[in-house]
Amino acid sequence: MTAPGAYVLLEDGTRFDGDACGADPHDAVVTGEVVFTTGMSGYQESMTDPSFARQLITFTYPHVGNYGVSQEAMESQRPWARAAIMRAAVNREDAPGAERGWLDWLSDCGVPAITGVDTRALVRHIRTAGAMRGGVFPAAMSEADALARIAAEPAMAGLDLAREVTPAAMTEHGAGDGPRIAVIDTGIKGSIVRNLVERGARVALHPCTASAAELTANDPDAIFLANGPGDPAALGYIVATVRELVGTRPVWGICLGHQLLCQAVGLETYKLPFGHRGANHPVKDLRTGRIEITSQNHGFAVSAPDGGGRVEADEPVRWDTDFGAAALTHVNLYDRTVEGLELLEVESATVQYHPEAGPGPNDALYQFDRFLEAVRAA
Repeated sequence: MTAPGAYVLLEDGTRFDGDACGADPHDAVVTGEVVFTTGMSGYQESMTDPSFARQLITFTYPHVGNYGVSQEAMESQRPWARAAIMRAAVNREDAPGAERGWLDWLSDCGVPAITGVDTRALVRHIRTAGAMRGGVFPAAMSEADALARIAAEPAMAGLDLAREVTPAAMTEHGAGDGPRIAVIDTGIKGSIVRNLVERGARVALHPCTASAAELTANDPDAIFLANGPGDPAALGYIVATVRELVGTRPVWGICLGHQLLCQAVGLETYKLPFGHRGANHPVKDLRTGRIEITSQNHGFAVSAPDGGGRVEADEPVRWDTDFGAAALTHVNLYDRTVEGLELLEVESATVQYHPEAGPGPNDALYQFDRFLEAVRAA
């Protein structure tokens, strides 16, 4: 199942050896941004999350593949992450619900992977030096050739990846007479759509290039800004569209959508050193005082009101935006970054994390209920 001789190389020259698995090891040459995720499960959901486009995922949990893969765990129609980097990959398919072995599935999908890597050392290096470009290469390839390929890979900052993952045409989901939700699909996860539909919403997924007029053509009750990959600062055309919509109907954003809504009202974003990726991030809801364990997957964040990266106080500090005051609603208890805010003079709010919990804990599922209750009230 595995073939000896592969390695991970980072753009700073740091190397980690292992064994090739997944796609044909002779073709296992892939580059991108090397990141890590701390979830103990959800490896298939992570690989198929469009937010991981052009990234190589390092899994911190040592055993990956224990319960196989299934259609139910797909967050999109295909894997978007370019490679899986693991300590101990397994190919079991005898777990309840398994339809295929993990390594067989990676091979079927043509996704390179590597096992036997000292992922603990790799993650510690990224935490110190920051997420950076890198690649997975067969042992026969020289480091000089590998570094040249890495250097040709664009840096994540400044990349518009929404156009790579967005659908070509609008699709509709759900039925009945529930609220109509128009989504700017910058890479929405399937579990987000399911959570909205299960609560009675009728969801229209629009390409990220849709205009404000196209988004409102069916008179939606609210606008939803989805998760997705890349740098929000590279998506000025979406920001301009969102800016036209704020104040006309409720707008709610999560993850990349949180960043885009904040930019649309005049706030700024910045790149985190190594991002937030995993299912164990504690976030405090300042409105209730509750601490939620959340699922997260992002490499950028919104600047605090003072222009820095941290919010030191557990209180609803405020921004002055182009649409009136905004108040902090959620703060990350790991690094004090902004995790959510609400506009106080128009009906709009955001969270940075993933309330759909695919994968992850269910602490924040109530956010979908809160959003739809606000839409119905409006």
